[in-house]
Order: sequence, then structure tokens, then C-alpha cells
Amino acid sequence: MRCNKMAKLPLIVGLGGINAAGRSSGFHSYKRLVCDALQDDVMASTWQDLAQRMGLDTSDINADIIAKIKAGTLVRRTTTFDPDAVPFQRKAKLAPAGSPIKFELKKSKLPHTIPANWLVNEIDNKTVEVTIDGDFDALINDLIAYPVSSAGNIPTGFDLDKLYNARSHPRGLKLTVYGASDALNSLGIDWDNILTLINPDEVSVYAGSALGQVDDNSFSGMLSAYAKGGRVSSKMMAMSLAEMPADFINSYVINSAGTTGTNMGACASFLYNLRQGMLDIQTGKAKVAIVGNAEAPVETGVMEGFRVMGALAEDDQLKALDNSDTVDNRRACRPFSSNAGFTMAESAQFVVLMDDELALELGVTIYGAVADVFVNADANKKSISAPGIGNYVTVAKATALAKAILGEGGLQHTFVQAHGTGTPQNRVTESHILSEVAASFNIKNWPVTAIKSYVGHSMGAAAGDQLVASLGVWQHGWIPGIQTIDHIAGDVHQANLNILTDHQFVGDKGQDMKAVILNAKGFGGNNATGLVLSPTQALTMLEAKYGAEVVSAYKNKNIAVKQRATDKDSNACLGDETIRYEFGNAVIDESGVDISEHEVRLQGFANAIQLAQDNPYQDYS
Repeated sequence: MRCNKMAKLPLIVGLGGINAAGRSSGFHSYKRLVCDALQDDVMASTWQDLAQRMGLDTSDINADIIAKIKAGTLVRRTTTFDPDAVPFQRKAKLAPAGSPIKFELKKSKLPHTIPANWLVNEIDNKTVEVTIDGDFDALINDLIAYPVSSAGNIPTGFDLDKLYNARSHPRGLKLTVYGASDALNSLGIDWDNILTLINPDEVSVYAGSALGQVDDNSFSGMLSAYAKGGRVSSKMMAMSLAEMPADFINSYVINSAGTTGTNMGACASFLYNLRQGMLDIQTGKAKVAIVGNAEAPVETGVMEGFRVMGALAEDDQLKALDNSDTVDNRRACRPFSSNAGFTMAESAQFVVLMDDELALELGVTIYGAVADVFVNADANKKSISAPGIGNYVTVAKATALAKAILGEGGLQHTFVQAHGTGTPQNRVTESHILSEVAASFNIKNWPVTAIKSYVGHSMGAAAGDQLVASLGVWQHGWIPGIQTIDHIAGDVHQANLNILTDHQFVGDKGQDMKAVILNAKGFGGNNATGLVLSPTQALTMLEAKYGAEVVSAYKNKNIAVKQRATDKDSNACLGDETIRYEFGNAVIDESGVDISEHEVRLQGFANAIQLAQDNPYQDYS
């Protein structure tokens, strides 16, 4: 094998997850986006998969079933809560009208500190009568219409609780277990077989959620329990942590003793984690890295925080844009057009990165390669939530690297997945960044799209939605256009850009596109831009590094691996899907650890963890 000393190329060899468009592996979520551009035979498996996931009749996928699938996917009226009847409590001061306020109450419900104006008389062993002399502060239950009814929920009818024993798990962790399992299913090689080929510490997992776990089984329930008369469970605190998706994957999905954590950067968090996994592969610290994010923020408490900032698209604003009495939930997110705000969404997206040498040895399918991810802050600015100068730097760096790798001609064959939130501020600032960079690098007609127009804004997982949709371009040839808009807003910068309002065909398996620029802008000045290379470009580079003979041998191995992955996908479409959740199985305790000067051996692992023998800083001594 011919190989010079150089950084390893982090290859994307697996992908999985779920968002408003469906399942990520098999590119089903991507195909849902461009369904009107693909042939019926190509779409058949995706309609089957979505029908299966949504609990619809799968015996005959006819026009009526497809219509139900379309209605229950992508951005739409939320299914997490009823926007017309959101529980609400109103503070009230009750005053007696002529006679004191009296009521009966169970003794167990009496406050620990009896108010001074309460007179309590025992009725029996369990019940008391309370007489209140004067006013009484109360909370009155109410139902209100919430101002925001649009969201990017996972497909209607997909019941996460039926996947595995998920009792008391926050929704974000249920999404994690599903997404990570889906990514492993896409490999075409059993995960346990991969573990026999690498050392236990040669796996990295970087996964989390930008907002943490925020439902009633986690942070929200924990903080509100006392105020609502509820109870804090022993699981809530741990389940609330932002890095819990990584912890779940390590302990219950892949049995990993390797590097772990999450790198948070608000709405850019997925790219922050992708960068960590990429660096571990490049430097040889890991041979496999699982990176991703899972987010379940379609909760009224979370949404209210963004709404009062003016960030969310409210129903009345959307009606005004359309001069209509009804809200068009499907078109709630309108990047680069006349718009009102972003649309909250839930998603879990994970990719498996692999060391290039190991990938060639195993014959795993190469879906793309992560060239680099650039992160820069905004420096001084007036508002912590406002965009700043950092994103100019990250986009310029990614574009410069694309030119260095692909050449000036190759740079013309790249496209952009914009952050594209659908806010008035984003449409101006991001379009200016892209237009300025395009002009500086002499890019004439840069294709720009924005996936949030289809699936909404899933916060920390958002760039994962962008990446999965981009990898689909290199399978089926279509860049999804922004179909929720009918015009480009007058204040959007368009010089040197081609903001796509319809799908664009870029050749069989996307051969006209050599790379994609993924852009993410997070609150607080968390800017990240990634450069991901096409599978064809990655193989060209691998052949230059290792030689044509090695790549040819790899392609032969890949035939069987790809077939196994295809078979797994076909089975999943029919409901036969492997969800990896191994709680309490083959637990390793202190008796399963054997330490010497040279290595650490762990029970159940084929190989040992090698301990340092040489001084890496000998040049300094």
C-alpha cells in the first residue's frame, strides 16, 4: 500500500436519524424533499417506509395513502400540542362576596405553612374544612390559543415509545436511540464486528442537544414540579444534561469506552461536534467517530422563549404576509423571501466517520468526506443574539479550502446549504456573506438552498438536517430548492448567487457537484461552516494517496457491504428494524479491568487500550 505521512481523510460511511421528512438512512428523508422530481419506482420504498412509520395501511400504497403521508410530513400544524387549547394558569385573587370562602380539602393536601387567615377544622381523619377570612390567592386553569401553530414534527403517527423500553425517557433521548441505531443499520457491517478490529479507545462519540432535554421527563418537569404540585424523579436531573445523547449512545447503543462529549454552539452545535469527530480521525486519535445531535424543542415553554424575542413566525404574521384569514402552516418557513421568523422543529441526525485506511479495508460505502469545519466568533457586537462578523470568516475559510482542494474550476462545482432560518434579519445578513465571498472567489452563479424551508429549525441538529439532505444529492442528483417561497425579497443580496426556488438537477448521482458548503449561525456568535466533499471526489483523493489497486480492491469489497445495507433498509421499510438499546446487558465492573504498564484490557473487548511508552515532548527536554 502506497501511503505518505499525511492527515487521515474523515470519510462519512454511515448516516441515520429522523426529522419532519422521515428516516435519514436509505436517503428517505431526502427523497421526501424532492419527491416531485423523482420517478415513481424510486419513490416507492420511501412511501412504504413512511407509511410503515406513520402507522398507515402498507398493503396498498395508493394515491390516498401518499396524500396522507405528504400531509403528515414536513413543516405543518404541530402535533406535539393542540395550538387551540394550550394549558395555562391564570393568577387570581379571590375575594369573599358577603360570606367567608369555605371549601373541603384532604389533609394530605394542606400546605405545610398554614396561611394566617385560614381557619382549619377537622371533618374526619382524612378531610378538613377550610374557612378563609379575607382574600385568597389562586391559580385558575385555562386553555389558550397559542400564537404559533407551525412546527417541524417527525412524521405524524410515528410512536417513539414503541421502539424500545423508553419509560420516563425524554423525547430527545428517544430520538437519540432511534437516530444512532439508524446510522449503525446503514453501515452494512455489524457494529460488534467493527469493534473487534479496533482498540476500545479508538471510538469517539460527540453528540448532544443545544437546549438540553426540556420536556416533562427532564428539565421542564424538574423545574416546574414544585410549582405544579408534581414530584421530581431520580432520573430527571441526569436526563436533562445536554451531553446525555452521547452518554446514551456509549452505554446503551455501541458499548464504547472511547472519547466522548458534546461541543455546544447553539444552532451550530452539529457542526461543532462534526469538527471534533473529524479532528480525532485526522490525527489518528480515533478510527471511528459517531457524531450528531438530537433535539426535541417543540414545547410551548421553549417556543415562548423564542417567540417573545420575535424569532418565531406567528400565525397572524403569516396571515398578513399572505393577505389571508387562514395560516399556511406548510409555508411557515420562507428563507430569503418576505418572512416573519423561523419555525421550531425536532430532529435527530447522526453520521459515522471512519479513518480512510479502515474504511478501505472494510469496504464500507463512502457517502462523502469531511474536509474541514471552521468555527469563528463574532467579536464585539451590540446584541448577543444578533449576527456578527464571524460567519464571514468561516464561509471564506471553507471556500478557500474548497478552491485549494478542487482548484478554481472545481470551486464552480460546489453548492451552499444556507443556514436559511426564514427570519428578516437572516435573509439580509447571510445573503450578504455568501454574495461577498462568491465575488471574492470569482464564483459566478453559486447555487444556494435552505433545508429549513422543508423541515424547520431543529436548533442543535439543524446542520445535520443540512448534511443528510446534501449527501442525498450525490445519490439522486437533485438539489432541493426552496419551494415555500414565490419571490426573493428586495433586500436580499443576489449578486453571484443562484438562490434556488425549485429543485436543480446536477447530473446523475450529483456528479456536477464536487462539494457542499454547510453554513450554520448560532445565537451568541457561534458560527460554523463545513466543507463536505462528494463521494466521487473522496475516492479520487484516496486513489491518489493509496493507489488504483487498493481502491479497486475496496470497490470489490463494497459490493457485498452495500448489498447488506440495502437489505437492512428494505427490511426497515417493511417494519423489520433493529433498534439498539442494551440497558444492563454485559455490564463491566472493576473485576473486568486488567491494567499493566503497557496496556489496559477490558472484559468483553477483543483488543487492549495501549498506554504511552514514549515521551511525545522529547524535543523539548
